[in-house]
Order: sequence, then C-alpha cells, then structure tokens
Amino acid sequence: MTDGAPARLVTPRFLLVVSCGLCYFLALTMLQPVLPRYVRDDLGRGDVAVGIAVGALAIGAIVLRLWAGRLGDTAGRRALIIGGAALVAVSTLAYGLVSALWWIVLMRLITGFGEAGFFVGAATMITDLAPPERRGEAVSYWSVAVYGGLAFGPYLGDLVQSAGSAGLAFVVSAGLAAAAFVLGCFTRDVPREAVAAPSRRLWHPAALRPGTILFLGLMPLSAFGPLLPLYVDSPGGPDVSAGLVFLVYGLLIMTVRLVGARIPDRLGARNAGGVALACTGSGIVIAAAWPSAVGLIGGTVILACGMSLLYPAMLVLALDGIADTERASVVGTFSSFFDASAGLGAIIAGAVAAAAGYRGAFAASGLACVVGLTLLRRRAEPA
Repeated sequence: MTDGAPARLVTPRFLLVVSCGLCYFLALTMLQPVLPRYVRDDLGRGDVAVGIAVGALAIGAIVLRLWAGRLGDTAGRRALIIGGAALVAVSTLAYGLVSALWWIVLMRLITGFGEAGFFVGAATMITDLAPPERRGEAVSYWSVAVYGGLAFGPYLGDLVQSAGSAGLAFVVSAGLAAAAFVLGCFTRDVPREAVAAPSRRLWHPAALRPGTILFLGLMPLSAFGPLLPLYVDSPGGPDVSAGLVFLVYGLLIMTVRLVGARIPDRLGARNAGGVALACTGSGIVIAAAWPSAVGLIGGTVILACGMSLLYPAMLVLALDGIADTERASVVGTFSSFFDASAGLGAIIAGAVAAAAGYRGAFAASGLACVVGLTLLRRRAEPA
C-alpha cells in the first residue's frame, strides 16, 4: 500500500465473516413469521405467549452476552463464532420435538446462548479487521449480513412453512446455522496484545449510554418483528403478505447500508443516530396510524431508513477510543442492549397488543424513539 492510500477494508477474510453471518442470520430470521404462528396455531396460545416465546431468545442472549465479551477478549473471537453457531444449530433442530410452550422457551433460551457467542465474536472480528478510520463503514457492511438475513429469511420461512410445516422450517433453519458453523471454522483471529489481567467487570462503561439509546431505538423493531405476521392475518388487517413487508424492509436496509456505508463516519455517530431515531419513530407511527397496505409499506420504508443507520452509529460511538484488548467487552455490553430490546420489547409489545391491539403496540413503541433522541442530544459529562 502506498503512502496516503486508504487502508483496504474488503478482504477475503472480511468477506468470509460476512458470509458466515449471512447464513447465521438467515437461520434466525426465517423463523420470525414461523414461530408466532406455531405458538398460536400449533400450541394454541395467545399474544402474550407469542411475545414470551419470541423474547426468550433475547433473554438467553442477555444472560451470556456479557461473559461472551470477556471470553472474546481472552480466548478469541473465532471460538465464539464456532461455539455459538453450533448451539444455535442444535437447539433450533429441537424446537419441534416437544409440542409445549415450556419446551420452546427452553430451546429459545439455549439458542440465545449461542446467539450471544456468535454475534459478539463475529461483530468484534469485523471491527478487528477494519482500519480505525473506516470502522463505521465496516459495521455497515457487516450489517448487510444481518439485514440480508432479515430481508430473505422471513420470506424463506413463510415459503417453507406454507409448502411444508413449521417443523420443516426448523430443520432448514438448523441447516443454515450448521453452514455458519462450517464457515466459522475457516476464520482466523487478528493478532492482538494479550490481556494481562482480564477485567472482572461485566458492564463496560463506554457502552452504557450508546447501548441505552440503541435499546430505545430498537423498540419499534421489537413490536414490528413478532406482531407483523399476526397483524396482517387479523380481521381487518392490511391485505399484504408479511413476508413481502419483511422483504421490502430488509432490501431497503441492505441498499442504504451498501450505498451509504460511510454515512456514520462522515456525519458523525451523534448526527447519524439522530436521523436514525427520527426516521424509526416516524415510520412505526405511520404504520400504526394508516391501517392499509399502503400505510404499512410506507411506514416500513421510513422505518427501514432509520434502522439502517441506528446500529452502526451507536456502535461507532461506543467503540470511540477503545483499546483492542477491551473491544469484545464493549461489543458484548453494547449488544446486550440489542438483546434486551428484542426480549423485553417483544414481551412488552405482546402485552400492549393484548390490551390495545397491534396498532396500539406499534404506536407505543414509537414513543421510545423520542426518549432515545432526547438522551442522544444531551451531552455526556466528561469522565
């Protein structure tokens, strides 16, 4: 590389981690339309049970996420990728073995343990492979795997369940997780300084404020993900396929992430986060206020634009000035807020939907973005 030339970002090693992540997120997200219907139709449970079953994965991830960050700084990122993918594959394959809610919740907790390990390992390895000045761009490209899964996974799950059954969807999901395991075996850790004395703290303070804002900004997605299939299936619901809406959502996020990968680095994390929160809150409120296919898809478009910027902006904010030896701990703490939003948010959304309907749950989740925007605009006190 010549002096002044930009450091290379997209390398074969970088693409391997992204490909591994795409298989993994396809495995998880294809169950978004499958699991709520399985709990409602096959197990005969209501909206609150749907929220518990969906949110159990995030609860399991929260339990292990913080320890996963410490393990990633000591044992390496590759171990987390391989072990996490294996746990997800085995537990997902077992979903349909027992027709009971408690079994689904138990298996979802184990899936959450695997999710914690894989996500922390892969997301940290991506930042290890990126030049510091292009870290926001790297996270944007990495999130193409996340939202590529979200774009095509639910559509795939809808297709497999319609053609076969929920059980077949569980098997296909487990197969994709197994593919992520195989690809993960070919990844390599980036050399870094050894951790002389691992910190005993579980929560890294640098991630608390950005993580809290992420938690609030993801609340609309916590309602949108599990409740959308039930909303479009309900009497008087929008006449549109849930898989199609998820496809529009994921494709838009992929497009914005690819075309605007450098936006978080150029605008700055704080400004990009403000735009993200404003769009996310507006989009979910439009979907709630306009009960039609046009309103739902229009709100989804705005929601997707906001979500495309939120995670990269907040992660860059959390990693600012962090040493290599603490990066996995920061990612572990930060991503635990992602899990908290998905888990607690899904349960809250299910409870609000039971009391005020699906549109009420969508509208209520938009208020969280207002709180997040207020917190983002307040300047942090110097350490």
